[in-house]
Amino acid sequence: MLLKVLELVGVVAFAASGALVGVSKRLDIFGVCLLGVFTAIGGGVIRDVLLGIHPPTALNTWPTFTTALVTSVIVFFLHPAVSKLRREILVLDAIGMGLFASSGAVIALAAGASNQAACLIGATTAIGGGVLRDMLVNEMPLLLHRDLYAVPALIGSTVTVACLEFGLTPNLGLVVGTVSASTVRLLALWRHWNLPGPRVSES
Repeated sequence: MLLKVLELVGVVAFAASGALVGVSKRLDIFGVCLLGVFTAIGGGVIRDVLLGIHPPTALNTWPTFTTALVTSVIVFFLHPAVSKLRREILVLDAIGMGLFASSGAVIALAAGASNQAACLIGATTAIGGGVLRDMLVNEMPLLLHRDLYAVPALIGSTVTVACLEFGLTPNLGLVVGTVSASTVRLLALWRHWNLPGPRVSES
């Protein structure tokens, strides 16, 4: 139950961030909701497609999809108030990212994936929705040029796989992986960490 609640918290944060982008782009209510829902469930859908889980879990059960849709509608109508909670949304987004990275890795292992595949699929679960969001609004995905997001997600999924490899229970591995990923993400936001870019010649 606790895991499901935390997953829904992550869905709310992801959907809110996606819907806010839609509002900033002055999309109509359908566009805002589409962007919010894709951001919230896109990574999970990609994960399930890679693992051969059909139909994808987020589309086959109502809580995840409905939570994302309702959140997007609320943001559309109350976006001035929601925008003031941007810092809180970033914190919840970091927690959701860590949880999705870890749970994605656990689900991949349970489906028979190798350790390497589980690490990559876990990270994809966490970042996939954001990439789809940016592509839908015709922008370069933030994680490719500015935002330290993919690295924390990969750390979380890798730590989770390592925990299970060393004999820890899946639940404990989820906790350790989620805390690892979320902590790195929050530190990156706080300290404004970014990966180094290429040196640009002045000539």
